[in-house]
Amino acid sequence: MDIAGGATVRGSSLWLSRLVTNLLDNARRHADRQVCLTLHVEDEAGGTAVLEVRDDGPGIPAADRERVFERFTRLDGARSCDRGGSGLGLAIARDIATRLGGSLTAGQSPLGGARLVARLPLDTA
Repeated sequence: MDIAGGATVRGSSLWLSRLVTNLLDNARRHADRQVCLTLHVEDEAGGTAVLEVRDDGPGIPAADRERVFERFTRLDGARSCDRGGSGLGLAIARDIATRLGGSLTAGQSPLGGARLVARLPLDTA
C-alpha cells in the first residue's frame, strides 16, 4: 500500500468508502496472492487524486475492460460465480467515481492481473 498525503477529494465518506471497498473486494476475489493499492496526486495545480488497485490474478481481457462496468456482468473462467460477487461492485464503483466528477477505468496490471484506476478531482476549497 502506498498512500500519498494531501489527496483530499470532495464527496460523501460513505460513497468514497464504498468505491474503495468495491475495488479492493474485486481485486481480493480474483488475486492469486497479491493486491496493491496506491494513491497519488497528479497535477497538483489542476488537481486529480489517482487511486489505483492492482492484483496478480488472471486479469481482464482487453475486449471486456468496458463490459466489466455493466451491471450483473461476470466474466467466464477465473472470474466465475463460485468466487462470489453479484456483478454489481465495479458498476457501482464507476457510478460513484462519475458522480464525484471523476472516472474509473480498467487495464492490465504490471503484476499480470487487473489494474483499476479511479481519477477524482481534488477538493480545492
